[in-house]
Amino acid sequence: MKKQKKRSALPPELAHKHRVTIIVWSVLRLLVIAVAVRCVFTRQWERFFTCLLTLTLFMAPSFVERKLHIKLPTALEITVLIFIFCAEVLGEIACFYIKYPLWDTMLHTVNGFLFAAFGFCLVDLLNENHSVKFKLSPNFLALVAFCFSMTIGIFWEFFEFSMDHLFALDMQKDTVLTAFQSVTLDETKQNIPIVIQDIKRTTVETADGTQYVIDGYLDVGLTDTLKDLFVNFVGAAVFSLIGRIYVRQRGKNVIAAAFIPVVAAGQPVTEEDTEGLLQHETEAYETSSEG
Repeated sequence: MKKQKKRSALPPELAHKHRVTIIVWSVLRLLVIAVAVRCVFTRQWERFFTCLLTLTLFMAPSFVERKLHIKLPTALEITVLIFIFCAEVLGEIACFYIKYPLWDTMLHTVNGFLFAAFGFCLVDLLNENHSVKFKLSPNFLALVAFCFSMTIGIFWEFFEFSMDHLFALDMQKDTVLTAFQSVTLDETKQNIPIVIQDIKRTTVETADGTQYVIDGYLDVGLTDTLKDLFVNFVGAAVFSLIGRIYVRQRGKNVIAAAFIPVVAAGQPVTEEDTEGLLQHETEAYETSSEG
């Protein structure tokens, strides 16, 4: 009598994952579900839908793997999962963005790193595909990954600006300053920046007489936006350097390989790939024959 195989409780797309990835995915998923249940009991519906969004985003790495026929390294996939949890659950629901000012900075740095990885992956896979008629140098490949990440970062800041102005949100977090300079305060209209320093407090008064006192001067979004773009730049630059090392030392650099997606094993070979391989072998044979 044949023994029946025990069915895995995991979705099919996770069955082939590394054990560490499965453990991280399971723990984070259970934490999000627990938070979602608590939100239901406390009737915090906006946070509940944030939990549902987080659970959906957890499946994004597997979705990308299936659609692009690639294999995400364990280190990269775990980084993505933890990033989603930190951004949505800790950042939005636990209010870490407000409690810890550097939380947003850290996540934007990682964001630049991850999107540089994604951009690098897309171009590198084309680079290695025999049916594509171009070949990029390691330096240019790294530059493309860097520019891809920065473009995504800029579009995200456009999104934050639009949400703040259309729906009265505050995604572009304000910054309290104690000094600034402005030509608007120049009474001579000669485009001379007037420097205001050592600001103790400012008072904002609305039309109905309501007053808000701020210990300093409130910069509305500009400092936060430029800081986010700068740390995105840092994250993108770091990965672009890693990607350049990976291409120049393909298969030899363990650190670089831990963050570079590769073509999934068992993918069907296209006719173009076969023709390219035959052409490559023919050229190699002719070269050896001449020698």
